[in-house]
Amino acid sequence: MTTDRTNEQWLADLRGDGEAQERALLDLKDRLQRGIFYYLSRERSDLTYLSQRELTQMAEDLAQDSVLRVMDNLDSFRGDSLFTTWATRIAVRVAISDLRRARYKDFSLDSLTANGDLLPATSNPVSGTPPTGPERSAEQAEVLAKIQAALDNALTERQLRALIAVAIHGVPLDVVAEQMDTNRNALYKLIHDARRKLRAYLESQGLSLEYMMNLFQG
Repeated sequence: MTTDRTNEQWLADLRGDGEAQERALLDLKDRLQRGIFYYLSRERSDLTYLSQRELTQMAEDLAQDSVLRVMDNLDSFRGDSLFTTWATRIAVRVAISDLRRARYKDFSLDSLTANGDLLPATSNPVSGTPPTGPERSAEQAEVLAKIQAALDNALTERQLRALIAVAIHGVPLDVVAEQMDTNRNALYKLIHDARRKLRAYLESQGLSLEYMMNLFQG
């Protein structure tokens, strides 16, 4: 059973030393482990194949990392909620990030552009749209070819890799940032600049965003 503390007591004990800090760290790990286990077992339907023992072990491992993250961010706690509530939110974010990285463990940006064309080879790529006639299909195919050319010609290789990974394949920003040896803010700017250049190139070819949306959404 962990000891109840006020927000001030949590901060004082965790910032202290000796036995008081050691007890506080153990109590914090226990609370975070329970919070993470609840998240993994109740809110992650993709983990139902794991046994309770496996989930418990995962929660224990993540709690260790979460304690370190909480300690690194103690100065950012403003007392707007219970300290344990704030710390548990950090722990859940650690769990989400870890699970996301595990999902893309074998992912490689190189694989996204290794097969040539970056867009689907279809003249009607928007799911749920009604079948189109031959003239409209030909028009869509022509526009897709121009979009492909814009991707190939308007962007730097680095912009292309980032845009394809995030905007087309939905790879999380932090995963792409890690593989590209950059950070989230720099990656966000890279993608923003790529989109701006892509839009300018397409508009120079007479392709407005409104026109393309109408063409494919019909």
